[in-house]
Amino acid sequence: MSKILVIGGSLGGLFIANILLRQGHDVTLLEKTVGSLDGRGAGIVTHDALADALREAGIAVDNSLGIAVSKRVTLGVDGESLGEMQLPQILTSWSRLYHLLKENFPSERYLQGKNVCTVNQDSSSVQVICEDGSTYGADLLIASDGIRSAVRAQVAPNIQPEYAGYFAWRGVCDESHLSNYTLDTLFNYFGFCLPNGEQMLGYPVAGPGNDTRPGKRRYNFVWYRPASEDVELVKLLTDADGHHYPTGIPPLKVSWKHIAEMRTVAREILAPQYAEILEKTASPFLQAIYDLRSEQIVFGRIALMGDAAFVGRPHVGMGVTKAGDEAMAIARHIKALGASPAALMAYSNERLNLGQQVVARAQYLGRYMQAQGGKGTRDGNSLRRNADTVMAETAIDISNLLAEGKAVPESH
Repeated sequence: MSKILVIGGSLGGLFIANILLRQGHDVTLLEKTVGSLDGRGAGIVTHDALADALREAGIAVDNSLGIAVSKRVTLGVDGESLGEMQLPQILTSWSRLYHLLKENFPSERYLQGKNVCTVNQDSSSVQVICEDGSTYGADLLIASDGIRSAVRAQVAPNIQPEYAGYFAWRGVCDESHLSNYTLDTLFNYFGFCLPNGEQMLGYPVAGPGNDTRPGKRRYNFVWYRPASEDVELVKLLTDADGHHYPTGIPPLKVSWKHIAEMRTVAREILAPQYAEILEKTASPFLQAIYDLRSEQIVFGRIALMGDAAFVGRPHVGMGVTKAGDEAMAIARHIKALGASPAALMAYSNERLNLGQQVVARAQYLGRYMQAQGGKGTRDGNSLRRNADTVMAETAIDISNLLAEGKAVPESH
């Protein structure tokens, strides 16, 4: 039985830890946070591959996974539809997947408060030293510790997140708080609103306790807005007491002044349905948008996966699916080649280019949004074309495009 260390107890780490444990390996997972990780109800678009990864991790996939929507709609600033598109999808939440995966993994193997300081390896093993002085040894180390990965900082310190030029307001609003107008015209759909150079989107997700009954659900939104890195973003990541959080501001620390200003702008430039949702969301939070692109994801007995390896902007709508795909690939190669550097290299050969393609597609989708940012007005035809393109390309299943190497359309 091989010993395998997983660093990072979020979704990617839980995927690979569960799958490898089911294969019969001795798996220990190290997570720096103490207590339950909080996804703040953030929504996740599911794809077939995500369901495959959940099944590999030992989780039954049924209707309780999420909420089904049948179509997409884009709303104009007057609240009227600019276009619709039939596209059935299942939408779930980060918290739902986290609890399914965490409850499936033995708690004695999920160690919290483990901040990784040093990673070493030799010809036969890899060693980890944590801030609390504890040490761990294993045959392989799988790092799924996020965009600010402590493991990546040691093996590939030159790979850094790059700010994309915009951020997102995010949050969830209780269905029961909304007017019938918003419920009838938006709530049950994957919706969009496209102010110049910006993008709002949203969709229904389960309410507290994974409640999917009508009236008990929530609407999850993401509003992309441009912000300069050195002035506007710094302000947004600074709380009301003047404390700056350069790597991300805690949700409850977002300045009430910024929230008030955001709601004012929403009433001016968004469809009234979205303005209402933002008005009635208790704790909207901020996410700066970054790209992270690795040139190498395997270093001997150490492999990077999930957001530690690649971060595509959320427009792609497949960050969690990508982590599940990578977990299945790593496990498949370990099964074939043993817990060895050769298995990790086979994973790299399979996934490195795909990860780079995902980042490139995310940048393409972001550029499309940013290209609309010029001053001046847009006529009705260009607005409709914009809506049709965004609805057709955002958060769709791109597994076939990736397989064909066509994640980015050739005309771009």
